[in-house]
Amino acid sequence: MEKKYALISVFNKEGIVDFAKELSKLGISIISTGGTARDLKTAGIKIKEISELTGFPEMLDNRVKTLHPIVHAGILAKRDEQLHMYTLKKHGIKTIDFVVCNLYPFEETIQAPKISIEEVIENIDIGGPTLIRAAAKNHKDVIVLTKPQQYSEILKVLKAHKEISLEQRKRLAVEAFSHTAQYDAIISQYFRNKWTDEILPDNYSFTMRKIQDMRYGENPHQKGAFYKAIPTVGEPCISNAKQQQGKKLSFNNVLDADCAIECIKEFSDLTCVIVKHATPCGIASADNLLQAWRDAYATDIYSPFGGIVCFNRKLNEDVAKELFNYFLEVTIAPEFSDKALSIFGKKKNLRLLELKNLGSGIDRKGIEIRSMVGGFLAQERDIWLSDRKNWKIVTKKKPTQKDLESMWFAVKCIKHVKSNAVLFVKDKRTVAIGGGQTSRVDAAWIATHKGKENIKGSIMASDAFFPFRDAVDVATKAGVKAIIQPGGSIRDKEVIQAADEHDIAMVFSGQRYFRH
Repeated sequence: MEKKYALISVFNKEGIVDFAKELSKLGISIISTGGTARDLKTAGIKIKEISELTGFPEMLDNRVKTLHPIVHAGILAKRDEQLHMYTLKKHGIKTIDFVVCNLYPFEETIQAPKISIEEVIENIDIGGPTLIRAAAKNHKDVIVLTKPQQYSEILKVLKAHKEISLEQRKRLAVEAFSHTAQYDAIISQYFRNKWTDEILPDNYSFTMRKIQDMRYGENPHQKGAFYKAIPTVGEPCISNAKQQQGKKLSFNNVLDADCAIECIKEFSDLTCVIVKHATPCGIASADNLLQAWRDAYATDIYSPFGGIVCFNRKLNEDVAKELFNYFLEVTIAPEFSDKALSIFGKKKNLRLLELKNLGSGIDRKGIEIRSMVGGFLAQERDIWLSDRKNWKIVTKKKPTQKDLESMWFAVKCIKHVKSNAVLFVKDKRTVAIGGGQTSRVDAAWIATHKGKENIKGSIMASDAFFPFRDAVDVATKAGVKAIIQPGGSIRDKEVIQAADEHDIAMVFSGQRYFRH
């Protein structure tokens, strides 16, 4: 039986010494490079260094190690192709039957503080991806391993059957191609961000890594999983949250939590956001978190049942005591006091998510991607707020300074409510929200129906212009004193006239906030 060879060249050396020892016991000869070779030699494993195989030293500061015909011919030769095997014999080349390789830590390197571009470039692996792709291409004849978690399974099969099945080789090849594809996507995205100002390029590569499998997707008959973007997003976000207790997050928990987190980023004051079915049902800023919770909850006392609540300051005992009385799926905060954790600990299923720096200045940037069958939509994140200097007062009645401050709060809120959306605020708290409707007048009717007496004396905000005066009539009948909306309808004059007839103030912000 012809001797088998394994080429081992890994940056992540976890488990590699034990794996190489076991391969040697199975009669497989080891070829290795650089630091891997040194570690294996130190462990007493007999190896052949790559330079002995190729006749060339590792050179150019280790930029060139395995890039050689002797190496790649040994990997790529088809064992059942006579001409391939004749060529190897003619040139004295041995077949390589195992390639064990993982790559320079580019992803970790770019996350290091104050890293130089020269260091980043030196952590672009060239030989490694080439080895992996060659072995994966010739998976019928070569076993390719790219992560330590694969070692024990392969050893178990080799010891039991002496050979790896074609189906298992195919699975390893898929993982290998995925490994190099993700590596290249991270490199591409990093340098695109560094060296160009492209936001929506012609060719867009992005990559993700699974955080967890879900019990199911939106519904029990759908499979689901949660993936995080790679490289990791620097700002606080749902994929960076640390779960302190409770059941695993569900698919819908993640969607709702993302909505709550992105909404609360609008506010620097102490704020509470309550979300149900991926849209806010209560938002309030106050002097303390307990009051912010109470004001947000008062917006709609029915919808928070089974909802998500998010705070942008450390959650203490007094808030925990009150929240304990309600059924909530997830509670999110930058930090939880020990006493708060003790109180919540009595509700084992309640999910607590800690998200550091949620209350401090957050640098929001990047794009958001939404999927549909056969493709994706990509757009800049909606992180802009219209400049209040450009707001236009379009009615005879003028808003007070206090009204304008409430409008500013309302605009921050309306951005995160599903369209068509309207909401009503007093000071810095919502008193009614109507969203996700096919007509603006329906959204206004729902909100005023829910808000009842609380609508009187409130400020109304709309995410887009009023196509007709009907929503204004509904709102003013319920008692609003002022409205802020983008403007821009062909019936703006009619809408302004309605506001004048009702003797309320109206401001055009000039900026639409659709959220589909």
